[in-house]
Amino acid sequence: MADDMGSTVPRRQLGRALRDLRTEARMTLDGAAEAMQCSRQKMWRMESGLGPARPLDVKVMCELYAATPELTTALVALATETKAKGWWHSYGDAIPDWFELYVGLEAAAGFIRRFDEALIPGILQTRAYARAVYQHRDEESDAERERLVEARMHRQELLHRRLPKAPKLEVILAEAALLRTVGAPNIMAEQLLHLLTVGEMHNVSIRVLPLTAGIHRGAEAGTFVILDFPPGKRTTPEPPVIYSESWTGALYLDRPEEYAAYERVWVSLDDLSLDEAESRQLINKIIGEVHHG
Repeated sequence: MADDMGSTVPRRQLGRALRDLRTEARMTLDGAAEAMQCSRQKMWRMESGLGPARPLDVKVMCELYAATPELTTALVALATETKAKGWWHSYGDAIPDWFELYVGLEAAAGFIRRFDEALIPGILQTRAYARAVYQHRDEESDAERERLVEARMHRQELLHRRLPKAPKLEVILAEAALLRTVGAPNIMAEQLLHLLTVGEMHNVSIRVLPLTAGIHRGAEAGTFVILDFPPGKRTTPEPPVIYSESWTGALYLDRPEEYAAYERVWVSLDDLSLDEAESRQLINKIIGEVHHG
């Protein structure tokens, strides 16, 4: 499982280092791409940590940016680590590029906090609920939808893993996500029971933000995830990331001020949410209503 983290963290570390070097060298992305005789897109992907980097390219970039020999050696070594593949690569086109990065970060995180406004998050979905979520995607074939469901189920294994230690997961669900019927009522009842089961795991906390909380910062921020990473063996720990998804892409925010802004949103949601015991009571009450609805 340790290899499952693939190359996501080294890719991001290398990307940040290359971007910093380019900025210090006062070169634009276009200028650097021209000097490297490659596309701007390729440079951008490397700096964003989205694609692997060839050690030779990194060596040439380090020369271009006048990096020290020590730093050049370190970055070329890091480039060799960007080729490892995580399990999600086997799902091919079913997982878009921009989400692959998230799956890798999720696998590497030590602490995951997420606020979900509209749906039960993938990491807590039952197979039937996940299928029902994807059912409306008529632009995809049954086989493609099934691959998406399988990938979603595979992601959930990280909550049970032994090595590296399973991450701590804290989820705040808007009550609306529990009340929205996805699929048939029996699918919804099974999903809500699943939340109660998973919520009993020592590393998982599931809490509900009740509708009675009124307007709150989460209503403006929308669904988001905060990922914190364990110190690991590297001298500089991987900086935390905020992940926010849209229909066709996602934002990965890792500047300290962005993290601080979302941390404030999280604290306010944390204050307004029911505690775990009250959340279980509310989920049980909704299950009763689904069964008798």
